[in-house]
Amino acid sequence: MAEVQGTYTKEFSPVADALSELLDAQDIGASAAVFMHGEPVVDVWGGFADAERTTAWERDTIVNVMSTTKPMTALCALMLADRGELDLSAPVSTYWPEFAAAGKDNVLVRHLLSHTAGLPDWPGRLVVDDLYDWTAVTDLLASLPTQWEPGTAAGYHSVTFGFLVGEVVRRVSGRTIGRFLAEEVAGPLGADFHIGLGAEDDARIARLYPPPSHSDDFNSAGPDYESTGGIRVKDANTEAWRRAEVPAANGFGNARAIALIQSALSNRGVAGGVRLLSEQGCEPAWHVEYSGEDRVMGQQSTYGVGFGVFGNTFGWGGWGGSLVMNDHVSGMTVAYAMNQMLDPREQEDSRGLKIVAAAYEGLR
Repeated sequence: MAEVQGTYTKEFSPVADALSELLDAQDIGASAAVFMHGEPVVDVWGGFADAERTTAWERDTIVNVMSTTKPMTALCALMLADRGELDLSAPVSTYWPEFAAAGKDNVLVRHLLSHTAGLPDWPGRLVVDDLYDWTAVTDLLASLPTQWEPGTAAGYHSVTFGFLVGEVVRRVSGRTIGRFLAEEVAGPLGADFHIGLGAEDDARIARLYPPPSHSDDFNSAGPDYESTGGIRVKDANTEAWRRAEVPAANGFGNARAIALIQSALSNRGVAGGVRLLSEQGCEPAWHVEYSGEDRVMGQQSTYGVGFGVFGNTFGWGGWGGSLVMNDHVSGMTVAYAMNQMLDPREQEDSRGLKIVAAAYEGLR
């Protein structure tokens, strides 16, 4: 079995075993973590940061976790709401006046966070370079009409989620989402998670690798890249992507950092002994805002404020395989981050769920 580094309690050894099996089977390098009541019980990693297997995945290796960034962005908004600075039920235009254009005065903050705002995309082809101009993107979103009556339907806001929620956070706090996360969340917790990565951290990055049957042109928008555009694996491995703030997709971290931060939501607002928000302030994350067909993904989905809700658990996963899961009943948070992407359109990707299942085995 592949060697796994790190620490874990005896009860949660199945998680270390599961990670070892994944490294033997599909993964190049990866990390997994479990926090119980805001404290670590599993912090393990293994494999390699490169496909050539010349650079070991170390304790401080970080990787782009794609949409597992969304729970971090959502947490920032929930913290502002908990402080009374942001009203989740207020119109977005209360904080972002320009957003009322094109009849959007009825879009509420909670609609942005629950994928029910009716702004899942924008006209034309998605070009990654355009995402690096924050003002241009948010001005465009503010000018658009909604694609459905806000709150009546859901459609996964794959890229727009981060700009919509991030601009509200910026308007309320006076800080970009990356800076807010660094100063109010990651900094106090000592968590190694970043939206917008500095050059000093580049050497620690494990680059992303496309699914085995694809090239670096593998992209998030599907096979017809020329007409729809999208984020390609090659884009995510660039310096421009790392330096930008794309708060739906370009978070960098490892499983330890993800689980530490998110454990505040499964532990009544406290992570690592630091209170981020009140117990009541956590509840919107798992209270159902919408349940029904997702117009974009074409499947049944249930959304809370900023999170997918799955029975007693809530969280989200990232394109390619990363995942975070919170269980507020047991007080457990589980995270998984890797650099080998898989394509669920061609093969089942149950890696993150195997880590979650192993964590529940330990919990029992």
